[in-house]
Amino acid sequence: MHQRTKVVPLACGRILEVGLGTGLNLPFYDASKVNKVWGLDPSPEMFDRAKAKARSVNFEVELIGSSAEEIPLESNSVDTVLVTYTLCTIIDVDRAIREMARVLCPSGELIFCEHGAAPDASVRRIQNCINPVWKRVGGGCHLNREIPELIEHGGFRIKGLKSMYIPGWRPASFNFWGTAELTTSKLRGTVP
Repeated sequence: MHQRTKVVPLACGRILEVGLGTGLNLPFYDASKVNKVWGLDPSPEMFDRAKAKARSVNFEVELIGSSAEEIPLESNSVDTVLVTYTLCTIIDVDRAIREMARVLCPSGELIFCEHGAAPDASVRRIQNCINPVWKRVGGGCHLNREIPELIEHGGFRIKGLKSMYIPGWRPASFNFWGTAELTTSKLRGTVP
């Protein structure tokens, strides 16, 4: 939850939260900076829990039952895309990040907080070794995704990046968080 307090309040304007889940992030938004939040999640079961949290905030929240690989919003329609602890579970993460880039307006910002591939060789070996089993028991979660590279490959340039081990089991606790903007080539429409 502490990691969420670092990134969620940065979101502003028309916000797409990818992987809304049960609405854990909703209390952390700065309501004075929010016009609307679209909460995207493919799980209808999560929406029931998110609805109660959505009613308790002072801004509009619209729940969208869809995967991140096909975001049902118009191109250039959001000011901020927020993604927290979600990129690890998306099946076609490259396509999902390209969709995030598509819906983001040219001056918009991607804000992210994710766990991923650790910098230490010994921890990375454990991540790589157990990842096939972890994905099956952890709801599709990948321990070893290269988060910064995935974001940049999807048409973004990272503006601010921080990383560290947060308290917990080291193979699942290396975190990346920061902000990114669309690349010049993406703005021109040359990145697929």
